[in-house]
Amino acid sequence: MSSTRNAAPRSDCAIAGTLDLVGDRWSLLIVRDLLFRGELRFADLAAAAEAMPTNTLADRLRRLEECGIVARHLYSERPRRYEYHLTERGRELAPVLDSIATWGITHLPGTRRLGAR
Repeated sequence: MSSTRNAAPRSDCAIAGTLDLVGDRWSLLIVRDLLFRGELRFADLAAAAEAMPTNTLADRLRRLEECGIVARHLYSERPRRYEYHLTERGRELAPVLDSIATWGITHLPGTRRLGAR
């Protein structure tokens, strides 16, 4: 995954470029939570069922913010704390997540869509 918005792409392939931004093990789970649960604080994201390590969460949030998928705003000065939300660019990943969920339900027995019982 490229660490900044301006990093040179590894190729002109659209799939490779997208994977450079969100193709790691955790980034789409952050997008999922922000998409379905709305604006969240760091602790809310850290409490997800997948138990992402907090150092990894901080790194992925920074990367997603750098590439314009996530934005944050300050809600507490002391200590400095932020809430995170998807940008329009981030919300445009919704059909991708829907397709992944559909594939998972079809091919991975015992899986379900978030929020489905």
